[in-house]
Amino acid sequence: MQELLSWLAHWEYSKTLLLFLFFTVFIGIIVYLTVDKDRSKRLESYKQIPFLDDDDNNYQADLKKGSKDHEE
Repeated sequence: MQELLSWLAHWEYSKTLLLFLFFTVFIGIIVYLTVDKDRSKRLESYKQIPFLDDDDNNYQADLKKGSKDHEE
């Protein structure tokens, strides 16, 4: 175990290991997102969330503004 830790302590060896680890995680994420068709459709629907939130906030702001106009 000590030999493994001393091997990883050298930056030139650990860079290769980290590159392999990050590449494996990246490929895993890509596979996770693209393999299941139901998940793919669900994630596609999520891309509209920021725009829906803006429309909802504008609608609520218009309602508040309209209610203030009626009070005057």
